[in-house]
Amino acid sequence: MPLNWPTFFTRLGSAIIFCIIMMTGLLWNDTGFVALVSVIQLLCFREYFSLVRKIQPDTYWPDWMENTVQVICFVWVWLLSSFFKGLTPAPFFFLLFFPILILLLAVLDKRTALAAALQALAGLFYIFLPMVMLVIMYRREGYILPLALILMLWTNDTMAYLVGSFIGKTPFSPISPKKTWEGTAGGALLTIAGAAAFGYYTGEYRMVDWIMLALCASVAGTAGDLLESKLKRLAGVKDSGTMMPGHGGALDRFDSLLVATPFAFVYAYLFMF
Repeated sequence: MPLNWPTFFTRLGSAIIFCIIMMTGLLWNDTGFVALVSVIQLLCFREYFSLVRKIQPDTYWPDWMENTVQVICFVWVWLLSSFFKGLTPAPFFFLLFFPILILLLAVLDKRTALAAALQALAGLFYIFLPMVMLVIMYRREGYILPLALILMLWTNDTMAYLVGSFIGKTPFSPISPKKTWEGTAGGALLTIAGAAAFGYYTGEYRMVDWIMLALCASVAGTAGDLLESKLKRLAGVKDSGTMMPGHGGALDRFDSLLVATPFAFVYAYLFMF
């Protein structure tokens, strides 16, 4: 797959602007980080609901469904950042009320809304839960782990694109025809090498921790990209949105983060916190 230079520079330009916004939210202060997570969550939910509507156009969607889910998730992220300072099971315990509430509202609706409610619940696990985990990591360890995870995902995505463009020949998956085994392997290896070098020179955490986080970013991040590609294929669209020229929408940009975050969080919870 030869490198398309106009596409590359379009992606590069929008990525630079995107990076400035992301770094500002990550490094500014607690409020900036939570605001960044809230915006990401809102944009991803909007595109997710748009995709599932296209995938199942005959499903009845109550007018209150999307707004209810987004308001609940938005409020909960801010409550989490305000009241749950430490690493406790309380945030996850209270999350159990959301599925119950949504299912109850669906049952009480004058028309059957169960299918839409189940899709909304899938969105909670796909989008909301990773955002909660990201906030908890930030509250527990500061910006270092969320920032490192995002940088690893960017490295994996960029290196996979470049390596695949120059030497990629073997298709990786029919879900995403442009991905190649060479690009995927190259992106993962370079991400792990970069994370190991960073851990060696900074002395933050153990070397094995950085390698395992990089493995989460490269493997789970690639799985997240394929999952979102599958959703787009089922919906019959090329991009989930038009937020970033050359990159698509919010789900196109954060698909890897949504799947990699739970794996990174579980590893950090077991071996780093």
